[in-house]
Amino acid sequence: MNFIRDLSVSAIVAGFVTVLVGFTSSAVIVFQAAQAVGADAAQTASWMWALGIGMGLTCIGLSLRYRVPVVTAWSTPGAAMLITSGAGVPIEAATGAFVVSALLILVAGGSGLFARVLHRIPPAIGAGMLAGVLLRFGLDLFVTMKSQFALAAAMFVAYLLMRRLQPRYAVFATLVLGLLLCAAFGMLAFERLQLGLAAPVWVQPEFTWSAIVGIAVPLFVVTMASQNVPGVTVLHASGYRAPISAIIGWTGLANLLLAPFGAFALNLAAITAAICTGREAHEDPDRRYVAAVAAGSFYLIVGLFGATVASLFAAFPKELISVIAGLALLGTIANGLVTALAHEREREPALITFLVTASGVAISGIGSAFWGLVAGVFALLVLRWREPAVVVKT
Repeated sequence: MNFIRDLSVSAIVAGFVTVLVGFTSSAVIVFQAAQAVGADAAQTASWMWALGIGMGLTCIGLSLRYRVPVVTAWSTPGAAMLITSGAGVPIEAATGAFVVSALLILVAGGSGLFARVLHRIPPAIGAGMLAGVLLRFGLDLFVTMKSQFALAAAMFVAYLLMRRLQPRYAVFATLVLGLLLCAAFGMLAFERLQLGLAAPVWVQPEFTWSAIVGIAVPLFVVTMASQNVPGVTVLHASGYRAPISAIIGWTGLANLLLAPFGAFALNLAAITAAICTGREAHEDPDRRYVAAVAAGSFYLIVGLFGATVASLFAAFPKELISVIAGLALLGTIANGLVTALAHEREREPALITFLVTASGVAISGIGSAFWGLVAGVFALLVLRWREPAVVVKT
């Protein structure tokens, strides 16, 4: 089988790092969102089950179908929005809003409207947005040296040495070293580990205008603008031209089927996807889809063993995660900057996109990635007024 031939340790490690970074960086926000709409302990576990199963199946299925590293995720901005807008809303009404939002995503993807809009965004603008999104991860790699110099410096040096000697296994070797050092320094909190399976809990959706207007529509906008747009950019920046309409449609369908169990929003990943699409997953771009399949497999485990995996990832110190994420994304950040600044005609708008995105500004609940894109396109229009329109052909 081609998949067996394409298997590699580096791809599996990239998949694990993807899940590690994605889960540890935002799982607490999902738990808070579930509590905001009144979910009890069993329903909260069901949310993790539904999200894990949804991400796992879409990662595996879409990556194998298109031989492209398609990484999906829950909508972290959407979860953050739910903490405030969902407060006091009955869980049944919130679930109805999840269903409506999923339908909107399905229509946007299936109709091709989302892809048609994206095709008009110049590559330099998209690359600037990607570099801005990932910048803080590169910075955190060195910021960590303030609090844990020995750990961060040792991992950094090990990474450089492995990049020179065995590039394919650089992240893997660095992760192993980091775990050994954390164990030696007493930084692993395995006493928090709890064993337990998650089970799906059906919540009967109720459709109310207040929940649709207050939750469903904002959730749809935030998910598309703050997650799917940069998610597509990651794929394009790495040279992949997967059928975006079909992929978005499939994530919408999976979201729709799992919404009654707590899958509030499924979408393309951006930051974590860059780990699977970069050279650290594999030197051969045609074999990097295995990393996304591995990530999907780990997400399935997260779904099935929600409580156990949550406590396992909580045992890893945040410094370890910051360092390994920064190292895994160095190549992607560099490629984004090269593409963004390559052509003088688009350099300034791309730089504006990068700066606005990196600033972290959020307006109306929509993250900086979207506003960076808006600022860059606006700058391009103003600076190139009356010049031939820039249209990206795919």
